[in-house]
Amino acid sequence: MTQTIAPRVRTLVLLFLAVAGALLAGAAPVSAHAALTGSDPAQGAVVDTAPSQVSLTFSEPIAVGDDSVRVLDPKGERVDKGDPANPSGTTYSVRLVSGLPDGTYTVAYQVVSADSHPVAGAFTFSIGAPSETTVSVSAQGSDDGLVGWLYGFGRYVSYAGFVVLAGGAAFVLACWAPGARVRAVQRLVVSGWLALTAATLGLLMLRGSYTTSGKVGDVFDLELLGDVLQTKTGAALVSRLLLLAAAALFIAVLFGAYARTADAVEPDRDAEDDGGDDDGGPDKRDLTLGLALGGTVVAAGLAASWAMSEHASQGLQAGVAMPVDVVHLLAVAAWLGGLTALLVALYRAPVETPVGRDAVRRFSRLAFGSVVTLAVTGVYQSWRQLGSWSAFTDTRYGQLLLVKIALVAVMVAVAFLSRRWTQRLADARVSEAAEEAERTEATERAEEAVRAEEAERTEEAVRAEEAVRVKATVRAKEAVRAKEAVRAEATERAKEAVRAEATKRAEEEKQLAGTAPAEASGASEVSEASMAVEPPKASGASDAFDAEKAEAGQGSVRAAQLARQRAAAEAARQKRLRDADPNRFGLRRSVLAEAGVAVVLLAVTTVLTQTEPGRTEQDARAATAASSSASATGQGSGAVSLTMPFDTGGKSGKGVVSIDLDPAQAGDNALHVYVEGPDGTPVDVPEVKIALTLAAQNIGPLPVAPDHVTTGHWSASRVQIPMAGDWKVEVTVRTSDIDQVTVSKNAQIG
Repeated sequence: MTQTIAPRVRTLVLLFLAVAGALLAGAAPVSAHAALTGSDPAQGAVVDTAPSQVSLTFSEPIAVGDDSVRVLDPKGERVDKGDPANPSGTTYSVRLVSGLPDGTYTVAYQVVSADSHPVAGAFTFSIGAPSETTVSVSAQGSDDGLVGWLYGFGRYVSYAGFVVLAGGAAFVLACWAPGARVRAVQRLVVSGWLALTAATLGLLMLRGSYTTSGKVGDVFDLELLGDVLQTKTGAALVSRLLLLAAAALFIAVLFGAYARTADAVEPDRDAEDDGGDDDGGPDKRDLTLGLALGGTVVAAGLAASWAMSEHASQGLQAGVAMPVDVVHLLAVAAWLGGLTALLVALYRAPVETPVGRDAVRRFSRLAFGSVVTLAVTGVYQSWRQLGSWSAFTDTRYGQLLLVKIALVAVMVAVAFLSRRWTQRLADARVSEAAEEAERTEATERAEEAVRAEEAERTEEAVRAEEAVRVKATVRAKEAVRAKEAVRAEATERAKEAVRAEATKRAEEEKQLAGTAPAEASGASEVSEASMAVEPPKASGASDAFDAEKAEAGQGSVRAAQLARQRAAAEAARQKRLRDADPNRFGLRRSVLAEAGVAVVLLAVTTVLTQTEPGRTEQDARAATAASSSASATGQGSGAVSLTMPFDTGGKSGKGVVSIDLDPAQAGDNALHVYVEGPDGTPVDVPEVKIALTLAAQNIGPLPVAPDHVTTGHWSASRVQIPMAGDWKVEVTVRTSDIDQVTVSKNAQIG
C-alpha cells in the first residue's frame, strides 16, 4: 500500500512545486528593464517660463551617449546642448539653449538600461501654451527591425545551447555513463557547445547596432565593437567565450578518457550499486569526480555570464539575486538538457548500448531535484520581479508568465506519464527476467541431455572414423608398395634392354672402328637412357597440400563474413524487439512530448527576458497617474515639482511621493509632500523625512521634518536653501517598523 501511494504523493508534490516554480522556469531573472518614471518638465505639462534643462528619471541606472536625449522645438530643430549628465541616482538631464520661444517641445530618448536592454521613447511639454509641431518621432527603437530580431534569436540560441551543453553532460555523468561513447549523445553535446559559441559571437557583433542605430550596416562597425567591449555586457560575452574554451577541454575528456573507462560499466546496473567499489576502480571514480567538479564550475561560470550582466544584477537584493539566478539556470539546464539527452538516447542509442530503466530512474530523481530548486528560486524571483498579484493580469510580463506556468504544468503532467511508462518498463523487465530464468533452466537441462547423447554419438563416430582411416591408410600403403614394385620392375627391364642395345652397338662399332672410345660412348648412352626412363618424382602430395591450404583460407573468409552477417541480423532482430516493446514506445512518445513543450517554454522564456517586468511597468503607471492627479488637484503648482515612485518591499509598501518646492529660490521656501498609493489615492505612512544636498559646494544634507496636515499630505514652511544650484532632494518613506526606502531626484534652485 505504501509503495503504491508514495510515488503518487511524490508526483503530486512535484507537480505543485513545478507550477509554483514556473514563475521562473527559464533564464528570466529579476528586476528588469529601465522605465521612465518621471520627468521635469512632466509629460504633457505646460510651464510658464522656459526651463534651463530637461531631466528624466528612470527606474534603474542607464547608460547614455552623446545623442541619448534630444529636445526638439516645434520645427524639429534641436535645442539641447552638451552631453547628457547624471547629477544623481537614476536622474539624467540635458541642458537647453536659452531664450526658447513658446510652443510644444518634444523630448526623445534612447538609452541602455543596466540590465543590457535598450529603452526608447518620447514625450512632449509646452512653454506658455501648446502649439502645433512638425516633429514625428518614430516609435521603432533600435531593438526593433532585423537587428532586433536577430539579437532576440541569438539570445534564444544561446539559452538553448547552454541547456543542451550543460544538461547533456550532466545526464552522462549522473545518469548514464555508457552514453559517453554513444555517437548520438556526443553529437548532441557538441552541437550545444557550437550553438552557444556561435550565438555568443553573433551577439557580440550585433550588440553595438542593437543598442544604437539598429542598422544592419553597423553590425561590422569596429568602433562600435570597441565600445561594446568596454561595457558590462561586452565583458560578459567575452568571459563566456573564454569559459567555452574550457568547456571544449571538458568535452574532450568526457568523450575521450571517460568514455573509455565507461566501456566496462554495465548499461543497466541497479541504482543501488552506483558509486560502489566495483564501478571501474579508483581511477574511474577520480576521473568522474574531477569531471563533475570541473563541469559544475564551468557551467556555473557560463550561467554567471547572464546573471551578472542582465536582470539579476540590478534592483532589490542584487547580491542575493545573482547567485540565486546562477542556481536557477543550472537547474533549468539539468532538467531540460537532460530531457533532451534522454530523448536522443531513447531514439538513437545503438542496440549494444541501450538506455535502460535505471538510467531513466536516475534522471527522474535528477529532474525532481531540479524542479524543487526551480520552485524555491522562482518564488524569490517572482517576488522581486512582479511585486503584486495584480501584476499577473495587469502587465504583459505577468500574462506571459501565466502562459509559462501553463506550459510547465503541461510538461510536468507529461513527465508523470513518463514515470508511469518507466515503472511499467521496469515491471515488464522483472517478469521477463523470471520467464527468462525458467526458460534458461529448461534449456540448460535439454542442452545437457543433448550434449550427453551427442558425446556418445561423437565417440562412436570417432571410433568408426578411426577404423576407416586405419583401413584406408593400410590400403593406401599396399597400393603404393604395389605401384612402386611395378615401377621398379619396369625400370629394371628398361635398363636391361638399354644395356643390351648399347652392348650390341658397342660391339658393332668396335668391329668397325676397333677402338676403345666406343665403350665410353656406350656407357654414356646407357646412363642417358637410364635417365630417360627414370620416372619423375611425384609432386602430387605438394599440390594437394597447397589446394587444401587455399581452400582453408577461403573457408575462414567465408566464416568471418557469415559471422558478421549473423551479428548484424541479430542486432536488427534485437532492435525490432526493443522497438516493438509497447512500454518503451510509450516512454519514447511521452519524452518526445516533454521535449516539444520544453522548446515552446524556452521560447516564451526568451521573450520574457526582453519584456518589461510587472513591477517596473506598474511603477511607471503609478508615476504617470500621480503626475496627472497632481495637476488636477493643484499639487505641483510650486516652482519645482518632483514625483518619485517608491517601494519599501513590505506590505502596502508601494506608492508615489510628490514634492512641491515654492518658490525654489535661495532663502525661505514652502515645501509640500504628497504620498499616494498605486491607485492614486492619498495614503498615510508612519514617517516621511526630507534631506537637501548641494554636492557641488559640499553642502548638506540639510534635514527637513515636515508636519502632517491631512491624509497623504505633509508640509514645512520657511525651509532655508542657502544658495542656488542643482540640489539633490532625498525623501525617506517608512511604511512599517522595518520597511523603509529612500528615493531622490535633483531640482534646480534659483
